Amino acid sequence: MSVRALVRTFSELCVTVGALIVLFVVYVLFWTGVKADSAMDDQIDRLQDRWAQDSAPTGADGGGDAVEAAPKKPGPYKDGEPFAVMYIPRFGFTWNKPVLQGTGTDVLKKGLGHYASTARLGQPGNFAVAGHRRTYGDPFKDFPRLRPNDPVVLTDGTTWFTYRVARKPHKTVPGDIGVIDPVPRRSGFDGPGRYLTLTTCEPEWGRSHRLVVWAHLDATQPVDAGKPEALRR
Repeated sequence: MSVRALVRTFSELCVTVGALIVLFVVYVLFWTGVKADSAMDDQIDRLQDRWAQDSAPTGADGGGDAVEAAPKKPGPYKDGEPFAVMYIPRFGFTWNKPVLQGTGTDVLKKGLGHYASTARLGQPGNFAVAGHRRTYGDPFKDFPRLRPNDPVVLTDGTTWFTYRVARKPHKTVPGDIGVIDPVPRRSGFDGPGRYLTLTTCEPEWGRSHRLVVWAHLDATQPVDAGKPEALRR
C-alpha cells in the first residue's frame, strides 16, 4: 500500500472516530437530558394523580353531600417509586424534581434519590438525597450556588416541609459516608434534629469527589394551607 493510501485511510479513520465522538457528546449532553426531563415529569404526574385520588371525596353525608377525604398518611417508601417533590428556589422558581426511594443508577435517571438508610421526610434524623450534577437532566447543575439560609422545600402530598441550608457546599470524598449520619459529620449540627442532606458529584463532569449541603427543618404546614412563603413569588 502506498504512503498516499495509508494517509487517506488514516484520515478517514480519524473523521469516523471524530464523528462518533460528536454523536456521543450529543447523546450525553442532549438526549439523556430530554429522556430524563420526560421521566421526571412522568414521576411528578404519577405522584399528583395519586395525591388527587387520596384526597378525593369518599362518599356522602346524611344530607347527600360528598364528604371530603382526610389527607392520607404517606405509606412506606417503595424502592424505585416517587414519594415527594423537591423545590429549590435558588435554582429558579420553575425548578422542581421528584424524589424516589433508592440511589441506584436507574433511579437517578428519573429524579433525585433518597438514601434508603436515612430518615423519612420531616422525621427526626437525617433525610438524605442524591442527584446527578450533569447528564440525565442536570438536576443539581447549580449545586455550588447554594448559600446559607436558602430554602429547600419538599412535599409528600399532605405536608409542606421547608428546610434551611446551614452552610455553603462542602467538598469531600465518595467514601465519607458520615455526611449522611443522623447527626451528619462536619455539618456543624451538634445534636439530634430534623436534618436534610443533599449530595452530588464534584467536579462538574467528574466523580472523584462529592459536594454536600446540609439543612435543618425550619417549618411545616398542611398542603391545604397553600404554598409556603419560600415558594411565593
